[in-house]
Amino acid sequence: MDLPGHSAASSPHTGECDLAVVGGGILGLAVARELKLRRPGARIVILEREHALAQHQTGLNSGVVHAGIYYPPGSLKARLCGVGARDLYAYCEERGVAFARSGKLIVARAAGELARLDELERRGRLNEVPGLRRVDAAGIRELEPHCRGVAGLHSPHTGVVDFGAVAREFAAELADHGAAIATGCEVTAVAHRGNRLRLVHKRGEARARLAVFCAGLQADVLARLCGAGPDPRMVPFRGSYLRLRPERAHLVRALIYPVPDPELPFLGAHLTRHVDGTVSLGPSALLARARLNHSLAWPGTWRMARRWWRTGVSELGRAVSRRRFAREAAAYVPELEPNDFEPWFAGVRAQAVARDGRLVDDFVVSETERALHVRNAPSPAATSALALARMIADRAERRLD
Repeated sequence: MDLPGHSAASSPHTGECDLAVVGGGILGLAVARELKLRRPGARIVILEREHALAQHQTGLNSGVVHAGIYYPPGSLKARLCGVGARDLYAYCEERGVAFARSGKLIVARAAGELARLDELERRGRLNEVPGLRRVDAAGIRELEPHCRGVAGLHSPHTGVVDFGAVAREFAAELADHGAAIATGCEVTAVAHRGNRLRLVHKRGEARARLAVFCAGLQADVLARLCGAGPDPRMVPFRGSYLRLRPERAHLVRALIYPVPDPELPFLGAHLTRHVDGTVSLGPSALLARARLNHSLAWPGTWRMARRWWRTGVSELGRAVSRRRFAREAAAYVPELEPNDFEPWFAGVRAQAVARDGRLVDDFVVSETERALHVRNAPSPAATSALALARMIADRAERRLD
């Protein structure tokens, strides 16, 4: 997979603007693009703390375009994922970004997982996931000849893409339409000045009529600078990926997923064939060292840990033992051996945790004076980026007017 390293021009990153978007990942760029298309004459600046765009969640993930199976009907994830995937595929076709509608197979290994598979099927039907169908053991072998299980759900419209490449296309469009993209501009202070929001950053300051914060792991810190409350707090989870050796990649045709725990906003470690043919296994989900003191100072982190300590122990085992991680993959594809895998990359997922220890499972967008805040945007935020950007832009336009 091509991990993004797009450097953007840093022209005008100080002075007056109509809209400042803080965060140069796929969602921040999608929001800026949507508002620039609606208001061509608006002065828009994107402030990114890193020296290149899409360096975190956007570029370090499994690249899966989700179809909307997992999410509680009526939730923002359920409402936005399916239409977001449709729009993303259309955008990639228009802009020449490589993708594949390769299909996903969610596999129940034993009868004890069938009730959870039933619930996923129910959600998928209510969420109008296109082409979703139940398959038996023979159907699993037809789709994935080397995979074994008692039953599965097949989603033919699930696919893969390089989200970093999509983000680069958004950035190119924004540059073509006159928006300013400024890297190396970490926002360190926020103040209200008359009818402007003053954003002090590492290279100066911007004064905006409205700001939209799509800042991932920094979302809670920046929201508090704007006067918002501390709940929820962003807690980072480190996800590691292994890569299947090329000579063994034929064992996986498309995407093979486990049946997840419906109480957790994580889908479990899965096998994914990417657009370049590389097959990965991952991610793990372990509390990350990044901002560790910040995380441990939050009561919700400890309450979460007390509730999910067994899951944490299991994830720690995956993190420290490649052999154990690979054995889990072999539960679905028995021909896989531990030596078939090698380390690939790791990313950090920004997950909102409420004060009561609950892992926030839906997108969260809140407001303060002259600002909108994306307080939680984990997967499938990249899939949903165009649809979620429209929702945020609708709210932004009401504020701008």
